[in-house]
Amino acid sequence: MADPTVPAELAVPVDFDARYGAGIDRGVSLGGGGLYFVAWLVGYLHGMARAGLDLGDADRMVGTSAGSLVATSLTGGHLARLYAEVSLLSKAPKLVAALAPAGDLAPSQQRALDRFLGAGDAEPGTVRAIGHAALAAATPSPASMTRRLAVVVAERRWPSDALAVTCVDAYSGERCVVTRAAGVPVARAVAASSAVPGIFPPQPVGDRRCMDGGVSGTGTHPDLLAGAGRAVVLSLTDGHDMVQGTMTVAPGGTADGIARLEASGTRVFLRTPDGVDPGELMAPSAVPRALTMGARQAVEDRVELGRFWGN
Repeated sequence: MADPTVPAELAVPVDFDARYGAGIDRGVSLGGGGLYFVAWLVGYLHGMARAGLDLGDADRMVGTSAGSLVATSLTGGHLARLYAEVSLLSKAPKLVAALAPAGDLAPSQQRALDRFLGAGDAEPGTVRAIGHAALAAATPSPASMTRRLAVVVAERRWPSDALAVTCVDAYSGERCVVTRAAGVPVARAVAASSAVPGIFPPQPVGDRRCMDGGVSGTGTHPDLLAGAGRAVVLSLTDGHDMVQGTMTVAPGGTADGIARLEASGTRVFLRTPDGVDPGELMAPSAVPRALTMGARQAVEDRVELGRFWGN
């Protein structure tokens, strides 16, 4: 995010009043949601591209966790290749290995994951406790995850100045936003954004160790687009049926973020999958269904979204 309204430091406070999106016309946020949501996003965005609507030309592309991988491929012009890989997931073990856990978790891993799954809010103490457990977990080495994701994203260089990848400092609990200006390899930024506590290791980002961008009370970080002309937000859920907080997202938190984004003057197009089973987010067997669902919803939305985007 090169515009002067965004702090140059990695740590960027969550702040709608800062209007981080002021001065840009079109923004996109691709949220988190595991392997399942990677497939849905790829199906949806590939369907839109086939209809002549390329969201990769956004002025700002915010990617979180699963969305960071897809956002990197989209801004780098490699969405079609990623679609082909996801379509043949059973024949793409590198993609599965990069995004889905294998085998039983060690006790220290399970503790960190349970802290994350059971977190009903994103209070600083809650996020720091999750981060400290993630740092203590006996996960594979950070380098192994980055190497696997480097193969998947197929990007040696940061693909676009528009790309902003979110993650969270596992020690301090601060929300971080990684852009080209940080000088961090894009595969490492994606690995940090996708580092689910307990499953994958926090990644070195500058002098920090960073974990999944969703450990922050939001999977989409809409404040990074506040003040933009228009924003497309693709989220795993809108939270309308949430009665108990989980994974640091409180009931009503997603809707509140969208409402605050709209209150900043940004027009918003929000879309979520038609159906999600939380137990299948990391299941390769659910990928074909998610891919098909995303493609179908793209067909349903292409006229409305085309008008919204200005095509």
